[in-house]
Amino acid sequence: MAAPKPQTGTPSPSKQVEAFIRKFNPAVAKLARSGRAAMRKRFPTAVELVYDNYNALALGFATSERTADVIVSVAVYANGVNLYFMYGRSLPDPNKLLQGEGNQGAFIRFTDNSVLDDPAVDALLTAATKHARPPLPSTGRGYTVVKSISAKQRPRRLQKAQRASGKKRPK
Repeated sequence: MAAPKPQTGTPSPSKQVEAFIRKFNPAVAKLARSGRAAMRKRFPTAVELVYDNYNALALGFATSERTADVIVSVAVYANGVNLYFMYGRSLPDPNKLLQGEGNQGAFIRFTDNSVLDDPAVDALLTAATKHARPPLPSTGRGYTVVKSISAKQRPRRLQKAQRASGKKRPK
């Protein structure tokens, strides 16, 4: 897979992603960087699809540049980070780790890197990789594509009162 060349005057995708992450509180940004690094290490041939959307920053790891081919995403919100499995409801989850109300996708809260040390989480990531169609390339190096940047976004930092009370930000 050859990485697309950035347009003249446009920051590189890695600089854009870092700018997106810097919008968050330092603790959330640290989790986002950590989760991203772990997924890049686990899926070195994946295409990283980046969506700086209204609700969240989504860093998807996919077998192609198609959103439908995302295996797992690091979803970054003002109040924390999730590992989002695009087809989580079709994965075996005997430990009932996957959360969410969706019919297709499901997530695990990413509170720190120890989440990835859990054998049950490893099994979910392995199953998601096996589920991927097309499969991940066995050789080569992945690259990053910034797919969308929403002009209007929810605040990326919770206010002090919201953090202290544990309340989510208003919609």
